[in-house]
Amino acid sequence: MKSWYSHIVVLLAALIAFVPVLGVDYLLDNYVRVREQAALQSGVEHITEKIQATANAGIEGLRQIVNDSPSLCTPTFVGNILKQMESNLYLRQVLVENADGAQFCDAFGRDVKYVRLSDDLGMPGRSETIAVVRLAGLAVPALKITQNYSSTRRVSAFVPVLPYAPEGIAGDLVTGSMAQISLTNGTLVSTAGDPTAYERRTNDADFISAQAFAGELPVRIDAAVPFALVRATYSDLDISFTVIAAAMSGAFLLLMLQYVRRSQLPAFDLERAIQAGEIKPYYQPIVNLSTGKIAGCEVLCRWEKRSGQIVPPGSFIDYAEVTGLAVPMTLSLMQQVRADMSDLAREIPDLKISINLFEGHFRDSTIVEDVQAIFGDSPIGFRQLCFEITERRPIGNSAAANSVIAGLHALGCKLAMDDVGTGHSNLAYMQTLGVDVIKIDRVFVDMVDAETTTVPVLDGLIAMARDLGTEVVAEGVETQEQAIYLRNHGVLMAQGFLFAPALRVAQFRELARGLNVPSKGKAQADGKLRTAAA
Repeated sequence: MKSWYSHIVVLLAALIAFVPVLGVDYLLDNYVRVREQAALQSGVEHITEKIQATANAGIEGLRQIVNDSPSLCTPTFVGNILKQMESNLYLRQVLVENADGAQFCDAFGRDVKYVRLSDDLGMPGRSETIAVVRLAGLAVPALKITQNYSSTRRVSAFVPVLPYAPEGIAGDLVTGSMAQISLTNGTLVSTAGDPTAYERRTNDADFISAQAFAGELPVRIDAAVPFALVRATYSDLDISFTVIAAAMSGAFLLLMLQYVRRSQLPAFDLERAIQAGEIKPYYQPIVNLSTGKIAGCEVLCRWEKRSGQIVPPGSFIDYAEVTGLAVPMTLSLMQQVRADMSDLAREIPDLKISINLFEGHFRDSTIVEDVQAIFGDSPIGFRQLCFEITERRPIGNSAAANSVIAGLHALGCKLAMDDVGTGHSNLAYMQTLGVDVIKIDRVFVDMVDAETTTVPVLDGLIAMARDLGTEVVAEGVETQEQAIYLRNHGVLMAQGFLFAPALRVAQFRELARGLNVPSKGKAQADGKLRTAAA
């Protein structure tokens, strides 16, 4: 098996070695897209800043004129307008009219000719309204900023949308870009470049686009540039990336050839590690939230290498399942559990020991025979054993699986469903399997915090367990608030870092005896766990 797996890995690695070369275009395309997107977005935001500047200048100028004028259309009022226009670069005209558009006065004593391009729109936090107009003598559309002076009079200031002609937008954007300025209601204000190709696009990936809003103003800027146009400017970088990728592929291939000669990947050493007893059981306490005592433990595994390095299970469990090594690994762990826990199981008759099983264990009844052979004549009773099956990998409902479950129940062992709520099970599935214990995954426990009063998903899982008549164990309990919430909702068994991580056998035995077996040191040890259950 090891040789077969090694050859497969080598073949895959050889194929992977050429991925950098094949992926140059993909990586460079993404690099260009991210870089140019940022540049275009920056340009669009720069334009919106200019629009905000002109609009704010109009608003401030209008407010100053109204505040300094005791009445409208007087020499003082006109003088204040001219004074503002001299100091305000953007203010082009000020007009007094009524709601029907009849004009009363302006800055220069003549009719103000303008064509309305949009309705008046409000601005959050401001009393003025804003509209887009075409003002005679102004090359770009103007913003008409209006303030009600009385029930019959309105004062309006006119400022250009932009301080330059629409063609000047190109200076703020990527070469070849098109841009549209419009109101948030869809009214088009101004256009730079030809938007036809962008409007007719069939694939958004063909363009790089950006959008920004002019603060609280009802003005929006949309810009786009053909991706092919900007991509063509990166030809030199394309060549550099290709050379680098070829070098990476060559280096990786050389490393793989070196591996073939040595064949020392850590995963391939797992079978030897199991035989040498390097896969060690660690014990995570399961605590009774009502009494603060140790109710049991879950047997987890760690790979303790001869070098002293400890490898977490996430680095080799999946490999063990795929190769079938999970079965002999579990057998080794059970043998070590018998040696580690026999004395403690005799001292604490109610202690429960949970051992994880894998999908491969349910293909034949060998695991039942192994359990009987290992624990049959040991101080660890079958009723003290609980075998966990994970919900992340379905075991199906085959005759073989049902036979294994029935065999374990016949011995007196319990069956637990691990990671409930995260995988494939449902009510019918769990009822068919005959589950005795439901273990709620930590993802649901994490939903509880200091402000939590109800967690519908977690509460639903607890209610489901109650309806099924199963025991409940909560995993991943890390805070006192979580422990209190669980206990108040009827969950009495929990495990997690609030109480202890997975411990070596000596540490676990010391903790269990300190909390469960009467002794002088019990009160001190008991206090730490009772704090969480209080």
